[in-house]
Amino acid sequence: MAPKSQMPADVQKAPVTVQEAYQFAFANPEIMQSVPCYCGCGAAGHESNYDCYVKEVNSSGEITYDQHGLGCSICVDITQDVMRLLREGKSVKDIRSVIDQTYAQYGPSNMPSNP
Repeated sequence: MAPKSQMPADVQKAPVTVQEAYQFAFANPEIMQSVPCYCGCGAAGHESNYDCYVKEVNSSGEITYDQHGLGCSICVDITQDVMRLLREGKSVKDIRSVIDQTYAQYGPSNMPSNP
């Protein structure tokens, strides 16, 4: 988890589950870029659940956060599930499968079907 102090003020004031989602996404881009989102954010150009939290990391490492995760419970729920499944020892492939099965009912994935 990234330190809370590194998060934008809006994130620091958000509910704990939202703070944790941002902290986790920032600290685990390789995992979160492998996990889809099902809230419909693909229409906003998001290509993974990671994009719900991080808009851009420039060449100097400066981060521009996306505010989408502040107001979307599906994004945050997906991230919380990823965190739980990792604690349970699941692989990224297994996590992707669980997320697909759990959240496909809410809308289209913003990623291809096959990981």
